[in-house]
Amino acid sequence: MNTLSYFEIQSSDPERDVRFYREVFGWSFTKVDGLPIDYYQIQTATLSGGLLARPAQTPPTHCGTNAFTCSFEVTDFDATAEKILALGGQIAMEKFAIPGKCWQGYFLDADHNTFGLVQVDPDAE
Repeated sequence: MNTLSYFEIQSSDPERDVRFYREVFGWSFTKVDGLPIDYYQIQTATLSGGLLARPAQTPPTHCGTNAFTCSFEVTDFDATAEKILALGGQIAMEKFAIPGKCWQGYFLDADHNTFGLVQVDPDAE
């Protein structure tokens, strides 16, 4: 087993961030009623997750993350990065090559959650 099976994104504006991730990655969201917080189930092509109302203040920027950071594999790094920026996301770390493996980079969503993109490319240099 020992494999990633679920992920969660905290948000101070769940409806905004549902739109963001739906547009960037094409994920589907289902709101779960009857919980004490806003909670949406996320379904990606291969993994389930959740997006929930942030239960505490948003951490300040430029202090690193205090969580696991998930990276999502995409077929076109640059096109996905353009969508992220057009939807109000920011670059946290510029695109870089992991030689012979992939292109990697990190972004912030509108709530300053950090996430990564990876594009597999054996020719990355």
